[in-house]
Amino acid sequence: VCLFLMAANVLEEDSMEQDIESPVTIHQPKLPKQAREDLPKNLNKECAKRKIQRYVRKDGKCNVHHGNVRETYRYLTDIFTTLVDLKWRFNLLIFVMVYTVTWLFFGMIWWLIAYMRGDMDHIGDSTWTPCVSNLNGFVSAFLFSIETETTIGYGYRVITDKCPEGIILLLVQSVLGSIVNAFMVGCMFVKISQPKKRAETLVFSTNAVISMRDGKLCLMFRVGDLRNSHIVEASIRAKLIKSKQTKEGEFIPLNQTDINVGYYTGDDRLFLVSPLIISHEINQQSPFWEISKAQLPKEELEIVVILEGMVEATGMTCQARSSYITSEILWGYRFTPVLTLEDGFYEVDYNSFHETYETNTPVYSAKELAEMASRAELPLTWSVSSKLDQHAELETEEEEKSQEDQNERNGDVANLENESKV
Repeated sequence: VCLFLMAANVLEEDSMEQDIESPVTIHQPKLPKQAREDLPKNLNKECAKRKIQRYVRKDGKCNVHHGNVRETYRYLTDIFTTLVDLKWRFNLLIFVMVYTVTWLFFGMIWWLIAYMRGDMDHIGDSTWTPCVSNLNGFVSAFLFSIETETTIGYGYRVITDKCPEGIILLLVQSVLGSIVNAFMVGCMFVKISQPKKRAETLVFSTNAVISMRDGKLCLMFRVGDLRNSHIVEASIRAKLIKSKQTKEGEFIPLNQTDINVGYYTGDDRLFLVSPLIISHEINQQSPFWEISKAQLPKEELEIVVILEGMVEATGMTCQARSSYITSEILWGYRFTPVLTLEDGFYEVDYNSFHETYETNTPVYSAKELAEMASRAELPLTWSVSSKLDQHAELETEEEEKSQEDQNERNGDVANLENESKV
């Protein structure tokens, strides 16, 4: 019995240990420790490599911050542009502060003139001629300064002809007030009429596509104008932003390369009435000449497109920008048509502006396609020259055979002569 109880206890302890340890042993990973530690690091490195920092954001703003600028005085030399480039809250604050400070400054001078002449001591004295009538304190001097600079003229506080210093101050304040008005109103007008808001109605397609067009591999994107007022002298440009290393070993970060979108043919000049598809032919001068579909996701590049022209309503130059990274370039797609003919007019459906559809496109690079085409055309181009070479080879072979025959004949004749002599 004791043995039976001891065996039963041992079995129960074994079963309990198995029940406790079984879930741990089953779910315990079998990978080595080094592999488990290296796995997330490799994944993080791959994610870091795939992440591309934009040079120009989709809304057209440049993602560049200027730091350690020591020559800050250069901003003050062009104070007008500095004020225009400020944000609205700072611009309005400066606008209010400039007028308030000038009013207070000249109001203080008017009060000092009245105080130094003793006008404050003769308030209500009809026999005393003050510099400014009805000026009895700093508040009234401040109000008179506002009336003078804004040319309101309520008629209650007026300057008299017995105050030459007041006349000079009136001239100075009138001139400086006109300059301040011209400067600040000009800043506000330019700030309001900036063409940046007009650029918001110029749209670019979300993605760029690569497909065949007229038998050639092309990179394409679409642009459109949402307003009925047109952009005059509109033109389009494209830049490839990609780091490179020269043959001498110099590393150039964010190197800019031109992408031809019709500069030599005039196709970069746009009549932007309806959405247009801008095409870049991938040829030997193109930076995409050796890039295939499999290689495109591995490239760290960015395409910056710039659309600029004059606003028809104001005549000011407007510029809209956007960019495409490798993940936004679709290989083997085309844009969905958006223009339809209605009863007497053309209608643009902007709901399909960003839509694309898949099309049959080779996965090879333009260079590989050109090599394949040259190989396919090789017999046609080779036929004339090959025939000439064949004729030349046949003639040489015939000449060699004729010479051998003559040598053999000469040898036979010589042998016959020798035999006859013998």
